[in-house]
Amino acid sequence: MQTRRDFFNQLLAAGPSLQQVSELIRKKSASPVELTQECLKRIEKLNPSLNAYITVMSEQALAQARELEAERQSGKWRGPLHGVPIGLKDLIDTAGVRTTAASAVFANRVPTEDAEVVRRLKAAGAVLVGKLNMHEFAYGATSVPSHYGPVHNPWNVAHIAGGSSGGSAAAVAAELCYGALGSDTGGSIRQPSAYCGIVGLKPTYGRVSTRGVIPLSWSLDHIGPMCRTVADAALLLGAIAGYDSRETTSIDAPVPDYTRALRTKVSGLRLGTPRAIFFDQLDPEIAAAVDKAIDVLGKLTSGLHDVRLPAYENPPVLAAEAYAYHLPYFSKTPELYQPFTRARIESGAKITAAAYIQGHRELDRLRRAVGETFATVDLLITPTTPVPPATIDDAKLDAPPAAGVPSSLRNTAPFDIYGLPTISVPCGFTSSGLPIGVQISGPHFGELQVLALAHAYEQATDWHTRRPELSPK
Repeated sequence: MQTRRDFFNQLLAAGPSLQQVSELIRKKSASPVELTQECLKRIEKLNPSLNAYITVMSEQALAQARELEAERQSGKWRGPLHGVPIGLKDLIDTAGVRTTAASAVFANRVPTEDAEVVRRLKAAGAVLVGKLNMHEFAYGATSVPSHYGPVHNPWNVAHIAGGSSGGSAAAVAAELCYGALGSDTGGSIRQPSAYCGIVGLKPTYGRVSTRGVIPLSWSLDHIGPMCRTVADAALLLGAIAGYDSRETTSIDAPVPDYTRALRTKVSGLRLGTPRAIFFDQLDPEIAAAVDKAIDVLGKLTSGLHDVRLPAYENPPVLAAEAYAYHLPYFSKTPELYQPFTRARIESGAKITAAAYIQGHRELDRLRRAVGETFATVDLLITPTTPVPPATIDDAKLDAPPAAGVPSSLRNTAPFDIYGLPTISVPCGFTSSGLPIGVQISGPHFGELQVLALAHAYEQATDWHTRRPELSPK
């Protein structure tokens, strides 16, 4: 006769998704305390190899789990995140728990108030297990420059996990949490998700509050879910989306039930492929994988058409706003910044007020102009990244541009400029076993269509079922 412990061990061995454990908790077939304990054990076992977590919130997480377990036993259920272990990128404020942005500058910084997304997660019943490593101050694409050391890719620890939300991607891929939040200013949710073989969703600009998140650029920052499946991303987005009257960039728009996307037909969707730039100089293995993905997507929908997105020269908004935020710290202790981060922040000092104002006007124009693209198509399909993940050793030697966009973010950064919702889903592997992602983007507040097509593609393929083979350090 199978014991409850045997059932639980079989469950964990199968690598359940957030949606699956959520349903088990709802039915009282799995316990928030058991799930949290096992998650913490897995972190203890595998984090030394990956360096995905900066701070593990063991005591707080177990206390949360016990409270949520008691609620469940008494019949209360807060919703699909009730009792589910979730990780947070370490630039998202947590009251009483240090939030460092992976920098020596903030090594001892302990906020007194939760970020709005943390408040919403707690209200939804999520168990917060820890703060995740990242590229220092989110100002890069490798998660190698970190005061706490580089994040390692679970598929090959010699390679980067991507950035800046590298710890979030690595933790989800390695099943060190059932979902995580990342931030995305130039691709920092989608690029590491592609590199680690998971799903990463950047919502529409203003859809999710950034209040209480250490900024890189107020005009470009987005917060979004990073999960193992599209269904998981829909559940996590549903918990954090919505208007925040205390956040100036938050947009007051109705929040739909994103799980509707999982039941939505996609056969009538018109897809566009913006070939210019996005498909230029692709790594051959990425090009081949994305071509196969496009073939599948074309058969699921009404077909694909070539389209053009509004052209632009990268406006100097990000560098100017990053410099403005960091000036009080940078002017006092520049030596505490990682060398690459310091060089990038210094570049913002050269931007004139006139250049910044003109750049912001151009940003506003582009966010309006891109809407015209969706007069003829419903969604856009592109490779998530043009190149596979570099080795950590190469990333240490390869200085990023002082200004401008790192090459690995070339295909993701435009959608931060446009402010469009966009998702990366796994679509293959390189010959050396590193994941590849395809990117699906929609019109402003078009998350339902984006999720619907991503889910349909996921169900038509099996890439999301692959799991990295990991061993303790």
